[in-house]
Amino acid sequence: MASPGAVTDGDRGAAPYLRVKVCGITRPEDALAAEGAGVDAIGLIFAPGSKRRVSAERAAEVVAVLGPFATRVGVFVDADAAEVLDLVRALRLDAVQLHGSETPEYARRLTSEVRVVRALRFAPGLTPDDVATYPADAFLLDSPRPGSGVPFAWADAWAWRGFARLILAGGLDPSNVAQAVATLRPYAVDVASGVESRPGVKDGAAISAFVAAARGAADDRFPVGPWPTPGQWSDR
Repeated sequence: MASPGAVTDGDRGAAPYLRVKVCGITRPEDALAAEGAGVDAIGLIFAPGSKRRVSAERAAEVVAVLGPFATRVGVFVDADAAEVLDLVRALRLDAVQLHGSETPEYARRLTSEVRVVRALRFAPGLTPDDVATYPADAFLLDSPRPGSGVPFAWADAWAWRGFARLILAGGLDPSNVAQAVATLRPYAVDVASGVESRPGVKDGAAISAFVAAARGAADDRFPVGPWPTPGQWSDR
């Protein structure tokens, strides 16, 4: 069995499906709009200081409207691991997305109960091998300035092209996501500000346009389908 974050032959080559996640959901109606547009996952941000932060109570209102196959992702920045697990249990989160300085040991505390997505601020030269020992089910490449709405140069991330657990984020919107998908062939794409009318308020038409553009750019060999069930993301 490979180590949880190890790059294996199965990680090379394009992922079998293109997933779409809309992050920074703050309202039940936006969650419904995302689900109705065919989005696979919604992100709930619990990080202090975020314009899209939700309380546990508000998050509960959001997840209450979701159907049984919608994936719920909690987004955290250097939160106490015990508090993260409390929210995982209370909200029945399917995955947690870590954006801070969380160590491999920290992540291991979570992996017995929930899937872990490690967010990375992209810098030229960063490759999958640099995170091979980190115990994550997937890795999210973000802009060097997360939340800025400015994408990084996707061509600089060529080493990640077709990496089976790559989630691409950072400045994506309906006008550029097709190019991003064609360039890096990610496992999933993640959008927040690119489908908003104002911070924390999503635009249903923009979400639909984003989904259509992203999936339209995916190779026809990779049909749209549900996110994997627990245990399918990694061999841990």
